Amino acid sequence: MRILIVEDERRLAEALGQIMEEQRYQADLVYDGADGLDYGLTGQYDMIVLDVMLPKLDGFEVARRLRCAHVSTPILMLTARDEVPDKIAGLDHGADDYMTKPFDAGELLARVRALTRRQGEVLTEQLSAGDLTLDLTSRSLRRGDKSVRLGFKEYDVLRLLMSTPKAVVPKEDIIAKVWGLDSEAEDNNVEAYISFLRKKLAFLGSRVSIGTVRKVGYHLEVPVL
Repeated sequence: MRILIVEDERRLAEALGQIMEEQRYQADLVYDGADGLDYGLTGQYDMIVLDVMLPKLDGFEVARRLRCAHVSTPILMLTARDEVPDKIAGLDHGADDYMTKPFDAGELLARVRALTRRQGEVLTEQLSAGDLTLDLTSRSLRRGDKSVRLGFKEYDVLRLLMSTPKAVVPKEDIIAKVWGLDSEAEDNNVEAYISFLRKKLAFLGSRVSIGTVRKVGYHLEVPVL
C-alpha cells in the first residue's frame, strides 16, 4: 500500500513515514499543501494523511481541490486543534476521518486500516492505456495474453505516466515522486528507467510508446484503436 503524508513539521512527517514503513507500507513525504495537492492529483496513492495547517495551501483547501478533481483516495486529516468546527470543516471539505495531535501510533494505524478497508471495494486495481493494462497489485504489465513483471522503480515511473496519459511529466517531477524529494537521483536515472520500460513495451509488442519532449520530460503516446 502506498501512502502520501503531507505534514510541514519534518520530524513528525519522518516519524509518520517510519511508522508506515514498519507496517510495510510505502510512504512518500511532502511538506506543504501545494506539493500535497500535486502528488495527490496523480491518483497513485491508497491513502493520504493530511495536516490542516500547511504552508502555501491549507489542508482544507487541498482536500477540497482533490475532491473537485474526482480523486477518491481516502484522506485522514491531522490537526493540533481539538475543536468541533474544525472537524466539521475538514469532513465537509472531503476528509474521511480526523485525528487530533498528539495521537497514538496504534490508533493511527487502526484508522488507516479502517479507511483503506472501507475504500477497498472501489479502489482501482489496474490502470489501462491503449492495449496495455498495469496491475497495481502484482506490478505486472499486460498486453493481451502476454505479460511482464516490472521492477519497483519501473512500476512507479510507468504508473505515474499512465495516471496522467495526456500530460507531459517533467523529469524533475518523476525524480521527486519516484525517488523522493531528498534523493540524489538525476536525469540519467530517469532516462535509464525509461529505456528499460521501452524495452518491455517492445517485448509485449504494444502500440503504446513513451514519447520524449526534449529538455522537458516524457508522456505516453497512445494510438487511437
